[in-house]
Amino acid sequence: MTVLSPFVYWAQNENSLFLKVDLKDVKEPHVVLEKRKLQFQSKGSGAQGFKDYEFFIDFHSEIDENKNDIKVTDHKIALTLTKIEKGWWPRLTSQPKKPAWLKVDFDRWQSEDDIMDEDVRDIREDYPDLYDMLQKEETGYRKEDLKKVYMTLYNLFMFSGFLYVTLILCIRYLRDGPDFFPQVYETVGSVMCCFQLLQFLEVLHPIFGYVKGGPLMPFLQIAGRCFVLIVTVQHEPRIQKMPVIFYLFLVWCAIEVIRYPYYVSQIMKKENGLLTWIRYSAWIVLYPIGFLCEGIVIFRNLIFVDQSNKWSVTLPNPLNFTFHFATFLRIYLLFIVIPAMYLLMSHMFNARKQKLGGKKIRRIKKS
Repeated sequence: MTVLSPFVYWAQNENSLFLKVDLKDVKEPHVVLEKRKLQFQSKGSGAQGFKDYEFFIDFHSEIDENKNDIKVTDHKIALTLTKIEKGWWPRLTSQPKKPAWLKVDFDRWQSEDDIMDEDVRDIREDYPDLYDMLQKEETGYRKEDLKKVYMTLYNLFMFSGFLYVTLILCIRYLRDGPDFFPQVYETVGSVMCCFQLLQFLEVLHPIFGYVKGGPLMPFLQIAGRCFVLIVTVQHEPRIQKMPVIFYLFLVWCAIEVIRYPYYVSQIMKKENGLLTWIRYSAWIVLYPIGFLCEGIVIFRNLIFVDQSNKWSVTLPNPLNFTFHFATFLRIYLLFIVIPAMYLLMSHMFNARKQKLGGKKIRRIKKS
């Protein structure tokens, strides 16, 4: 059976989306709203007469499903949706090619932003980017964004690196068993150091606008890992041969092997329910194990440093300065690792609630 879709006209400003469904005499309209999706069903008079009509929109970015206004009149259904983040969307849908029933509401765009007053100025002079956007939206064409290409390649590259380490760890353990533990760092330590340092790019990505969010959480996680890996493990051969290194590397890799494919799916606007659930659920087990392993590594290094007085500065010296590295590790373990663990776990808990929260369904009665 052919699904009939009504004509839908859309416009936007920095804060909101405006949709107009071209249906008359609607009966039992049904709207399902999610952060990235809109599903509509209704009986009404459209281009094909009085029949059942429906359409589905996968939004370009997120909307606040709790902040919306839907009005039903005899001649149309008007929806006003609130964007999660302010700014102009390059298009309404996640995919560059727009459906045939989706049109740009030029009249609404003009009246909302008051940018089309030809007696005062030309839109192409004052808003060249907006003009180009409207033109591309109508033709269903949009040139691939270089940032999107870069982020896709970056995430695929990082996924490949951590997957490689995961496979090496699993294969060698299945072959050699616990005898492989003393060889873990020698086998994959340099690769882990390389990819952990590359992750500092993820602190710069939100700063330069390549991804949403702030740099604090990525910095806490990446800086903490690099401190454990480069400062406490790389310079202490006795720790490198301990079984905890195997479990630490395996947990870190498991987190990243899940995280990077999820990021690629978000960049490509291909939401996968199972992958999303794993991304926002696996941390419940992996993060505590990872923090425990990191704490064991720092504690063991604390014992070795206390014995050798390594990296400590004692008096007298030209700078009249003293530094006890073992004391620094104690402070780091108590006042940095534990608060950082709380912040990261709280961040992931809130992200899980937001991402896996229930969708909002509205049945609209004609007023």
